[in-house]
Amino acid sequence: MDLEARLHGAAPSEHPEALRLWLRLLTCTQLIEKQVRSNLRAQFDTTLPRFDLMAQLERAEGGMKMKELSRRMMVTSGNITGITDQLVAEGLVERMDVEGDRRAYLVRLTPQGREQFMHMARQHEQWIVEAFAALGERDISTLYRLLGKVKEHTQNNSLETAE
Repeated sequence: MDLEARLHGAAPSEHPEALRLWLRLLTCTQLIEKQVRSNLRAQFDTTLPRFDLMAQLERAEGGMKMKELSRRMMVTSGNITGITDQLVAEGLVERMDVEGDRRAYLVRLTPQGREQFMHMARQHEQWIVEAFAALGERDISTLYRLLGKVKEHTQNNSLETAE
């Protein structure tokens, strides 16, 4: 049973439409992510965390420190180290010393890793396009704009709460 179905029997709410929308967004996200994970596993024998790490490195041609990768991916350094170790062993990523900091490493894609990532990224894009195929371009633009408002409002609220 998905989250939307579980709400059906939930206690009454003052704002049922907002809750329904939240659950719909969450359900859609989970369904799309599940499909992406399955496709990555079936077509590339890889995982979403490995794909995400390679995507971060693809944007940073000179490489990234492990600590920065951990921060951007919002996971522990231990998770990053384990994934990086696997990718290094496969020749897709390389570690380099950081001059002046013997405890830190830069990580970057190898040419082979960059090529493999680009192939996966093209397929990933097609999967995402397919996930939104029920919407027209105008619908996608409108949804993007509206979710941007939610994002901005939420970010502003979290800044106010932190103060």
